[in-house]
Amino acid sequence: MKAQVIERITDLSESSEPLRMVEMPVPEPAAGEVLLKVLTCGVCHTELDEIEGRTPPAFFPIVPGHQVVGEVVAQGAGVSQPEIGSRVGVAWIYSACGKCELCLDGKENLCLEFRATGRDAHGGYAEYMTVPVSSAYSLPDLFSDAEAAPLLCAGAVGYRSLKLLNLQNGQPAGLTGFGASAHLVLKLMRFLYPDSPVHVFARNLQEREFSLALGAVWAGDTTDSSPELLAGIIDTTPVWLPVLSALENLRPSGRLVINAIRKEASDTDVLTQLDYAKHLWMEKEIKSVANVAAEDVRQFLKIAASMHMKPEVQIYSFEEANRALIDIKQRRIRGAKVLQIA
Repeated sequence: MKAQVIERITDLSESSEPLRMVEMPVPEPAAGEVLLKVLTCGVCHTELDEIEGRTPPAFFPIVPGHQVVGEVVAQGAGVSQPEIGSRVGVAWIYSACGKCELCLDGKENLCLEFRATGRDAHGGYAEYMTVPVSSAYSLPDLFSDAEAAPLLCAGAVGYRSLKLLNLQNGQPAGLTGFGASAHLVLKLMRFLYPDSPVHVFARNLQEREFSLALGAVWAGDTTDSSPELLAGIIDTTPVWLPVLSALENLRPSGRLVINAIRKEASDTDVLTQLDYAKHLWMEKEIKSVANVAAEDVRQFLKIAASMHMKPEVQIYSFEEANRALIDIKQRRIRGAKVLQIA
């Protein structure tokens, strides 16, 4: 089969082709696994974190990709579901121990043995992949293969972020950064909290205009002040400056949820500007989002289907995977980017 692989840590300011197309054997499903023919795979900023070493792969070469839509073409021993021929999705969570206190409490995203798709096991930038049946999710027929892909990470982790925000309907909220995940979160917020005005902070004018078209009541630059103090803000950016700016825009007892697997080190000097009285006083909170739990994926897919969510997607051919990644690196983003594999 053909696969795009990461072979080494690469500085993307120096290389525009971090992936290499190779031939690999089609994997065989082990007991409790299924083999998928990959149809589409979403492209995520987390792939940049893997390539540049902020969350490095467990081994090289590795096939990245964790927003996978595939058709079940073979079953490992002991597997009867999902059936051969069914369409399933694979998200960031590939496996966890299933036995620890966190796993038994439905928090397998925090398990110390958590394994991520495309980082700790081969992912979806390939014609075929295997996955444990516990991490193969049934997909509503409503969504096309390209539309379903970003729901599996950008949507699911966005949903987890929104749950952690603890927003009440009617409370004003904010999003800082407006890429693949944030545009789905905005749609979700408008559905779940119809009376909550949503404010968007983004450095790119096109992203701000896009957010207003999707229902934001206000959009400004990353460091602007919103028209009112906000009960909660979700940060989906890879840098630190939006964190300080968001804290300034929170009302007393407001919560900032950081939806990023890693922050880039290039602007860590911004943190020297953190001022307790200005940014954290009055019981403001900061909470991180760590991975995604299986129940997040299942719940979000049901909600997305019930609201007929339609992600805005830009489709790239399988051979254009490098271009899709560089477009994300250079912030050429409107909605979600998806590779058409089959």
